[in-house]
Amino acid sequence: MSSSRPRQFDLIAFDWDGTLFDSTAIITRCIQRAVVDVGGQEPSREAASYVIGMALMPALAHAAPDVPQDKYPQLGERYRHHYMAHQNDISLFDGVLPLLHALKARHHWVTVATGKSRQGLNEALRDVALRDVFDGSRTADETAGKPSPLMLHELMREFGVEPERTLMIGDTTHDLQMALNAGCASVGVSYGAHEPEAFHVLKPRHVAHSVQDLHDWLLQHA
Repeated sequence: MSSSRPRQFDLIAFDWDGTLFDSTAIITRCIQRAVVDVGGQEPSREAASYVIGMALMPALAHAAPDVPQDKYPQLGERYRHHYMAHQNDISLFDGVLPLLHALKARHHWVTVATGKSRQGLNEALRDVALRDVFDGSRTADETAGKPSPLMLHELMREFGVEPERTLMIGDTTHDLQMALNAGCASVGVSYGAHEPEAFHVLKPRHVAHSVQDLHDWLLQHA
């Protein structure tokens, strides 16, 4: 495909965990262990994975409805303890780096919109030597968490891009609902935290079943 093909989207925003970074299983286990550590009933895998993509404390509270609020600080600390012990066990999905470099070569703005903290995202970017790949990013602790559209609104303002020229890519309904709330198009990926059957009501342009599938669709349609 010729690189001179007109772009449909100037700004492409990626979720991080479960979309670019292969971390879903470890995050799920860390949530489960943190809840048990503070005396709560271990959430099911489905319940723990459902909250991936949300800001940390709302996610933990949703996954642990029987844990009292006065234990939330301890719950957050235990999650971070377990995650830090495993953060080097996770990595980018195969094919992500070539995909990102292909989008940069086409002169898209490539950004991240994530439920991670700023510290957590910066550490991840440093670990995988990606700091210079992304043109911008927003994290849940510096703006509103998903599915609020604020992350995308701030990125669009930063780069002077309208909603119709912005595409959000993610593995959860939280990502796709955020795009819908922001008036942006979206693409879902089925290899992360949420089952893709839940995506269709949120009207993604495409559901990619692998990074290569996502790569091919973006080069054809983005």
